[in-house]
Amino acid sequence: MKKVLILMGATGIGKTQFSIILAKRYNLEIISADSVSVYKEFNIGSAKIKEEEKQGIIHYGIDIISPKEIFSSGEFYKYTLQKIEEIHKKGKIPLIVGGTGLYIKSLVNGYNFGGVERHDDFRKSLEIKYEKEGIESLQKELKDLNEEVYNSIDRNNKVRLIRAIEIEKFGGSKSGSKINYDFKIIILDMPRDELYKRINQRTKIMLESGLIDETKFLYGKYGDCQPLNAIGYKETMSYLRGEIDLQTLESLISQHTRNYAKRQITFMKKIKGEIVNLQDENQVNMILKEIDEWIKTK
Repeated sequence: MKKVLILMGATGIGKTQFSIILAKRYNLEIISADSVSVYKEFNIGSAKIKEEEKQGIIHYGIDIISPKEIFSSGEFYKYTLQKIEEIHKKGKIPLIVGGTGLYIKSLVNGYNFGGVERHDDFRKSLEIKYEKEGIESLQKELKDLNEEVYNSIDRNNKVRLIRAIEIEKFGGSKSGSKINYDFKIIILDMPRDELYKRINQRTKIMLESGLIDETKFLYGKYGDCQPLNAIGYKETMSYLRGEIDLQTLESLISQHTRNYAKRQITFMKKIKGEIVNLQDENQVNMILKEIDEWIKTK
């Protein structure tokens, strides 16, 4: 059975660095499972891996579409299956890395959450509801329909909320492709207070690296596109409109990222994977030995 290694973890936990360690140790190629890194030019706010950080490792799923396009779990599912097969034909094992839980779940379960056609009249009714009652009304509707999905996405992203409600209302579809892979799932962990410190520090670095200028440029070039609703960009747009000051901007990005990380952790607890505390050297060494044995088995 073809093997697929999956590395999950909350935002800011250190997936990128550990993925490079794994890829170099086992000669893997990486497929990103991040819902913002797929977009070209969205770099700082997505914490997209830099070219020099890749250390020569081939990466897929990064910078593959225009910000004007829509990329859902359905698109991820189809794209990733194709790349898995390409990597196996090279005699290598793919390493899927990311924190977008629905992407991973769609792949492991063989379920195409994006297999629902657009229903424009229904979407329009949700847009009207949003204008009249605010984003809380969409959040409540999704939570009532499927609390697991509600806990897995950015709940302040109007576009993702509307799409998730649409899928729940009109039903997803099982893939016609048989998923017959030997998945090994690793879920990175660390003490919550340490993770939150990392998130706060990452927010500072993003702002110092030019997040405001990047957001201003992207809005000027692409207008109100889907990835500008992602955490980091959404708050920066409020700053650019003069709705909040710089201190509040940093505070809100950190807060919303911490909230999202908490939801990711909750979602990942329901996925059957091996939890590894990155700050525990014994645990790290144990999982590396496990992967050694897993790769050797037929």
